[in-house]
Amino acid sequence: MALYYLETSALVKLYVREPGTERMLRLASRAANHHLAVLALAQVELRSAIRRREREGDIDRALGARLIDRFERHIQGRFIRQLVTDSVIEQALDLIDRHPLRAYDAIQLAGGLVLRSTSAGESPIFVCADRQLLAAAEAEGLETLDPAGG
Repeated sequence: MALYYLETSALVKLYVREPGTERMLRLASRAANHHLAVLALAQVELRSAIRRREREGDIDRALGARLIDRFERHIQGRFIRQLVTDSVIEQALDLIDRHPLRAYDAIQLAGGLVLRSTSAGESPIFVCADRQLLAAAEAEGLETLDPAGG
């Protein structure tokens, strides 16, 4: 059993089939018995990703609604929610000074780092499909996992 912090590029793979989905489904299975954490802001990012796929014609509106509903149920009972606190914002500002990160990426990584500092002896594994963000997470001392990687 381990603690995994799912950045949105990995989280979306649990709901929309794409490279890395099978690995994410195994990681998130109840049989694996892992703890899964997400940043509360991931709700906005996940919905945006699903709506974008609807607009692009990859999924229809009914499926998009079911996926959003499933995620909303999961965020209530399956995921540990890391809140966007002042500590997360301060950490994100520092990360932007040290790494070439976009704003939301810095906030996501900051959430993982704050979770690490508040988790009693259990350091989260940062799960992400963005190479630049993975590199920054590794530089910050987090163990990482790219679900679409080898």
